[in-house]
Amino acid sequence: MKQPTTRTEMSRLNISPEDDSSSANSTEYTDCPQKVPLGGQYSDTEAESQNFLPEHNLGKKKYETEYHQGNASFGMSVFNLGNAIMGSGILALSYAMANTGIALFVILLVSVAIFSLYSVHLLLKTANEGGALVYEQLGYKAFGMPGKLAASCSITMQNIGAMSSYLYIVKYELPIVIKSFVENGNEEWYTNGDYLVLLVTVFIILPLSLLRNLGYLGYTSGLSLLCMVFFLIVVIIKKFQLPCPLPGNGSALNETISKVLNSTVAHPNATAVDYSEDSCTPKYFVFNSQTVYAIPILTFAFVCHPAILPMYEELKDRSRHKMQGVANVSFLAMFIMYLLAALFGYLTFNVHVEPELLHTYAAVYQSDVLLLIVRLAVLTAVTLTVPVVLFPIRTSVNHLLCASKDFSWIRHTIITVVLLACTNALVIFVPTIRDIFGFIGASAAAMLIFILPSAFYIKLVKKESMKSVQKIGATAFLLLGFFVMIGSMTLIVLDWINNASASPDAHADGH
Repeated sequence: MKQPTTRTEMSRLNISPEDDSSSANSTEYTDCPQKVPLGGQYSDTEAESQNFLPEHNLGKKKYETEYHQGNASFGMSVFNLGNAIMGSGILALSYAMANTGIALFVILLVSVAIFSLYSVHLLLKTANEGGALVYEQLGYKAFGMPGKLAASCSITMQNIGAMSSYLYIVKYELPIVIKSFVENGNEEWYTNGDYLVLLVTVFIILPLSLLRNLGYLGYTSGLSLLCMVFFLIVVIIKKFQLPCPLPGNGSALNETISKVLNSTVAHPNATAVDYSEDSCTPKYFVFNSQTVYAIPILTFAFVCHPAILPMYEELKDRSRHKMQGVANVSFLAMFIMYLLAALFGYLTFNVHVEPELLHTYAAVYQSDVLLLIVRLAVLTAVTLTVPVVLFPIRTSVNHLLCASKDFSWIRHTIITVVLLACTNALVIFVPTIRDIFGFIGASAAAMLIFILPSAFYIKLVKKESMKSVQKIGATAFLLLGFFVMIGSMTLIVLDWINNASASPDAHADGH
């Protein structure tokens, strides 16, 4: 799941760039836990050969640097970055493929993966030149307080979207788990997803979120990744167990599928399911009203950029090229997992796949033990992940509002409760997880992948002229980011308006 994966990331927001002007030399900047130079008068080769700005005499000035030696190996860094990339977005990829077709989805998936890697390249190069290993501090160095606020708000929105997606899984999956143990519980309050989200938040997530030190919860990143690998294996297995179309049209099983797939939880305005031969034929290019959600879903799934710089700092014998290698391997592994999960989920249910893939299996495998284990594992992982994701949001809000004040349990509790209340409101009142993926992917994810890395690069990397190939590429990437964000948001808002004006039987959630 997307979450802070290093201790540095958990504490990074306690550093205030404004307080780092005490040095007589204005070209130095204090970045916890090391001091690094602002100036970009040295080359990338120098910085990399010296393991990211250690104590050396560079040019005319000797920079006093408290060099923090990282201790994370290449393999462990790959694992940690894979945890940061992997998130609940994998559950929506089959839905994206169903509304783009296999060929178009693969093109978009490859494009977003390459763009994400390019933005990592820009971010790492900017960190070397700008001398900061925190996303918000790069924003402050590039554009002052507006830059810091843009980075902080984008990360906060992304994390709130991640928390919402985790709670959506609780809303969708926990009722199914309870119904598997309770007979005739369909109409009971304890099988209502909205009530269950509130109960889980109040009795499990809130107490854990109020802890000052999350400690062991940081290890849930490994559990989350293992759960998703297990989920992928089950998706592949179930593809070969479920024929399409189902034998015996009009059977009780088909009626159950139609009833569950069109439940108000997943499809508030859905119509009858048609499991015909044609609906089971894979499509390679699809364009409909839901196609606009594909790119936001993919960008949401690949966002890991706030974790890149803290992992860079923790990398043993670090250099920009070594960290880029970590990113290349991690993105390749996640690309393969995403493609397999999307493809086999789509081939199993075709046009009837839901925005949250795991919920789709409830129609066919209501008492399947293997899927029940998957649900329990995923529910445990996402529930324990929410406090970890909330931690940096609360730290950022506290730092922006009360940076100079001592710790207060009252303020700590109020911020936590407000954040959880807002997240629960999103989960309860927004009808489908697709809208969260779409909105956050089109706004915050586009900012973190496209706009901010390229803008920071253009501003902070002084040694390259604006006519250089690197700066021209970064400028084009910046413009592409604005195009993706504005275009996706416009189309999504138009889809919302059309859905709101459509009659209940005129809209089937894009199917």
